[in-house]
Amino acid sequence: MSAAAFLLPLFRVINMAIDLYWWVIIVMALMSWLLAFDVINMRNDLVRSVWNGVNALTEPALRPIRRFIPPIGGMDISPIILLLLLSFIQMELVEVMRRLMMASI
Repeated sequence: MSAAAFLLPLFRVINMAIDLYWWVIIVMALMSWLLAFDVINMRNDLVRSVWNGVNALTEPALRPIRRFIPPIGGMDISPIILLLLLSFIQMELVEVMRRLMMASI
């Protein structure tokens, strides 16, 4: 059995995890805007628990980006940079998958 048979399912799972993490970042960014404009507030238990969950998932990845790139004009662009980074990783992962598939033919 070839290496591609073992690695392709692993790459697919990693790709799905990146897709899922992409949506967690989007939810975090939308919630931060809604909280900033007082559309939703932290007094609601559901809002607080969702915010704490997405914040716990995204903050470890966003913190190093924020160290290098502070907010510009009061706007935090670290989620955008993280999304771009994840897109780059996904593109490279797809390329590796493609090469593995071509090598196994």
